[in-house]
Formats: sequence, structure tokens, C-alpha cells
Amino acid sequence: MPTTTVAMCGTLAKPDHQIDISLETCPMTFVLVRLALDQMRPGQVLEIRLRGAEPRRNVPLTAEEQGHKVVSITDQDNGESIILLRRG
Repeated sequence: MPTTTVAMCGTLAKPDHQIDISLETCPMTFVLVRLALDQMRPGQVLEIRLRGAEPRRNVPLTAEEQGHKVVSITDQDNGESIILLRRG
């Protein structure tokens, strides 16, 4: 099963924390991401599993606006995306 990975910030990082928001809809998608990031230390990496074009577009944009870094975005054949964010 081929996947597409877009590395945004250097090499891929191993996640320190993981959340699955694939069953959630906006705006809850970023609310849950924000809650997870708030519990992490700066520099730690969060792996987010999500589904849908809107959260795929909005979660990385909002995270960067709040000072976090997108490490990678991997789109999978099943319609899910996996985003790695480094907490700022």
C-alpha cells in the first residue's frame, strides 16, 4: 500500500506521544491536538492520526500559527493522514 510522506522539518522524528482524532470533526480536531500539545514539553513530538481534508489542512496550519513545527505529513491509502508535530 503506497503512502505519500511530506517531510516539512528535516528528518522524520520518533513520536513521544500519539493521538487518534480520525473520528472527530472540526473544530474538535484541533482542540484535542491543542490539549495534547499543552501536556508536552517543548521539543517533544506528537503523532496525530486524522481523517478528512479539512483537519488535514487546518491542524498543521493552526499548529504552526501557535509556534509548533510540522515535522511530516503522511497520507495513507485508507484516507487517513499522520502528522508529526514538534512542540514549540
